[in-house]
Amino acid sequence: MNDTTLLETIEVETGAVPGASVIWLHGLGADGHDFEPIVPELRLPASVPVRFVFPHAPMQPVTINNGYVMRAWYDVAFGDLEGRSRRPDEAGVRASVARIEALIAREVARGIPAARIALAGFSQGGAIVLATGVRHGERLAGIMALSTYLPLAEALPAEASAANAQVPIFFAHGTADPVIPIEMARASVERLQSLGYPVQWQEYPMQHSLHPQELVHIRDWLLRVLA
Repeated sequence: MNDTTLLETIEVETGAVPGASVIWLHGLGADGHDFEPIVPELRLPASVPVRFVFPHAPMQPVTINNGYVMRAWYDVAFGDLEGRSRRPDEAGVRASVARIEALIAREVARGIPAARIALAGFSQGGAIVLATGVRHGERLAGIMALSTYLPLAEALPAEASAANAQVPIFFAHGTADPVIPIEMARASVERLQSLGYPVQWQEYPMQHSLHPQELVHIRDWLLRVLA
């Protein structure tokens, strides 16, 4: 798959004429159906009709899983788990950023202004929406980063978009996450805040998953940034 090919997606609309979009990326090995059930749980009001777009990541071999082919936004190697920050597959991250940029462009072409588009993602998906959102050339509604970290952090000062210098970021993580240690997430938040980004940081007593209270916070945040 090349960067100019639109990803296959699942779409859920909460109203007949959506006035906003949320592009929500799944984690490693999952697919676009993973977060589809969350839409009704958010109980968004009819006055805020939203189109949720859940893309499927491309199929590719993943080194840390012995080269097994699965849906992944980028490759992960064994050494990537070491230290306070990951050193991910940069080419893979940038290719996925380009794919999400194409989905943003499609939403704009369908009549949703960039300022009414929020990016959301879990784990690997969260890393991609962070990398995409802070570099996107038009102001977005917000970025939701769940159980994840900031990739390509060293390049961000030179590549950050002025249009999204103040984009709202909701960053949430589990205190007992064994996949992405919370120290990595905290370091990412510190990096973003040092560059001036307004980050709403939330910790929950959970592992690599979603917490019931987190859904409440996600709903409140979405209503605020899409209002």
